[in-house]
Amino acid sequence: MMVPAVLLLLGALTAVGAPRLLARADWPDREPVLALWAWQCVVAAVLLCCALSMTLSAAAAWQAVRGHVFAPAPRAVVEAYALGPTGPWAAATAVALACAGLWSGAMLVREVVRARARSRARRADVRLRAPLLPGEEPTRGRLVVLEGERADAWWLPGVAPQLVVTTAALRRLKGRQLDALLAHEQGHAQARHHWLLHSSSALATGFPQVPVFAAFRDEMHRLVELAADDMASRRFGRLTTALALVELNEDRGVFGPSPTPLAHVPQRVHRLLTPPDRLTAARRLRLTAAASLVPVIPVLVTLVPGLRALG
Repeated sequence: MMVPAVLLLLGALTAVGAPRLLARADWPDREPVLALWAWQCVVAAVLLCCALSMTLSAAAAWQAVRGHVFAPAPRAVVEAYALGPTGPWAAATAVALACAGLWSGAMLVREVVRARARSRARRADVRLRAPLLPGEEPTRGRLVVLEGERADAWWLPGVAPQLVVTTAALRRLKGRQLDALLAHEQGHAQARHHWLLHSSSALATGFPQVPVFAAFRDEMHRLVELAADDMASRRFGRLTTALALVELNEDRGVFGPSPTPLAHVPQRVHRLLTPPDRLTAARRLRLTAAASLVPVIPVLVTLVPGLRALG
C-alpha cells in the first residue's frame, strides 16, 4: 500500500518547499492578509497529509478501523487501496502519527491556558491600578489609562475588551495617533489574530525540530502586525500610524544598532512611510485560489485509487 507513504512524502515536500517559495516571493509584505492565508493553507496541507496517512495506515493495520473507514465503499474501492498484509510498519506509522496529533492538541491546550492565565493576570492588575467607580459597569472597547513612566499600550481581550494605555504613552501620542493605535489593536481583535498566534506557537513548541512550524510561528507574529498596521493606516493614514509606532517604541531602543525583540518595528515604520504597490485584484485572486488548492492536493491523492476503481 503506497498511498500513506506518498502522503508522507508529499507532506515533507510541502513542508520544505512551500516556506522557501513564500520567503522568495515579493508579495507577502505587500499583501499580509493574503500571506497569512497562504501560510495557513501550507500548514493545513502538511497536517492533512499526516492525518490522512495515519487513517490509511490504521485501516491497513487493523480490520476494525478498516471497517469504519471503508464501511460504505464498494468492494472494488477497498481492493484498489490494497489493504493486505503490510507488516508492522503500518501499525507503527499510525501510532506515531496519532501520538503526534495528540501532542499537537496538548500543546495547543497548554498555549491557550497559558495565554488566558496571562490575560487574567493583566486584567487583575488593571483592575487593581484602575478600579471601576461605584456603579460603573465594564463596557466593550473601554479605554483604560494607567499611571506609568514607560510608553506602552496593549489590548485586553475578553467579554469586555479594553485598550490599556499608560500616561507616558498619552504624553507622547499626539493628535490622531492614539486613534491609529486603537484601530491597530482593534484590527488584531476583529481578525482573531490571537488564535493564529496560539496555533503557530503550539506547533513550534511541540515540534521544535520541524522548520516549517518555526517559520510559521515567526511569520504569523510578523504578518499579523503588518495586517493590523494596514487596517489602522486605511482609517488614519500611513504617516499617522508610523508616527504612533515611533512614539510608542522610541524609548525601547528598537531604532538603534543593537538587535532587540522588537527589531521588526523599524521595518514596519519604513513600510508605512514607503508603501509598496498593492497587487492587482486579478493577481490577488489567482494567489488566493492557488493557496486554497494546496490543502486540496492531499485529499485528491488519497481519493485517486478509489476514483479510479469507480471509473
